[in-house]
Amino acid sequence: MSAQTGRIAIVTGANNGIGFETTVGMAEAGFHVVMACRSQAKAEAAKTEVLARVPSASLDIILLDLSDLASVRAFAEAYRTRYTTLDVLINNAGILLYSARTNAQGVDLQFATNHLGHFLLTALLIDLIPDNPASRIVSLSSIAHKGASIHFDDLTCGQDPGLAYGQSKLACLLFGDELDRRLRASGKVLKSLTVHPGGSDSGLFQDLDDASREAMKAQVEQLLHSNEDAAKPSLFAALSEEVEGGDYYGPTGPEEMSGETGDAIRNPICDDHDVAKRLWLLSEEMTGQTFSV
Repeated sequence: MSAQTGRIAIVTGANNGIGFETTVGMAEAGFHVVMACRSQAKAEAAKTEVLARVPSASLDIILLDLSDLASVRAFAEAYRTRYTTLDVLINNAGILLYSARTNAQGVDLQFATNHLGHFLLTALLIDLIPDNPASRIVSLSSIAHKGASIHFDDLTCGQDPGLAYGQSKLACLLFGDELDRRLRASGKVLKSLTVHPGGSDSGLFQDLDDASREAMKAQVEQLLHSNEDAAKPSLFAALSEEVEGGDYYGPTGPEEMSGETGDAIRNPICDDHDVAKRLWLLSEEMTGQTFSV
């Protein structure tokens, strides 16, 4: 992984958890990192922490709320006023809810944030990404996708937040795979890859009250690894010269919860390209945005 001085990366959800450690790693690799975050105050605090660890870091902040399509469009417009190129887009941000919620448009909040927002963001910025082998779009899935399916007729999954989370993360993987197939079909060498972080205290428990959050962490802490380790699949996908478009990486230890980064196991649904194509068309319809590939 050679130094990448002068290259630009966007990391969504850069102010905490895996996104924060991914930002640190990209800064250490020499990237100028645009931190895409919902809160200015939290982003500024995270920026200070990154600089404490990587004094040479080159960082910028642009606000982004992935659950709000208008915010995604505003982010893309703001980015274009500051930059003319983008080398690596890391679609990292995610939420895990323990009660069913919808966004302002009535869409399941997890599906809107974890998938639709990133789908739209990628569509709005992909033309800025140079078509070369070092350019990457990295999307984050989860081991929770393994037992999931896409409930095309009810994206709330019957108001079941657990099913809706798995669905949203399956959508991330289907999107990453389908995007790479479309890039290959158009003759491009830009790579779309997907990763999952394994198990970590990445801030996904933030929907819970303090007592419930600590109780949940106590139940699973034996299975968790650090956010720094959880960010390794993302950094490998973004920086390694060994990867191929369409690859899916994650920890290779027991249950894929921790361990060295390697090939991860997909839900068999991912072999059905018709499902991915149907999701793509639905995502274009729901965002009102088509892709240039």
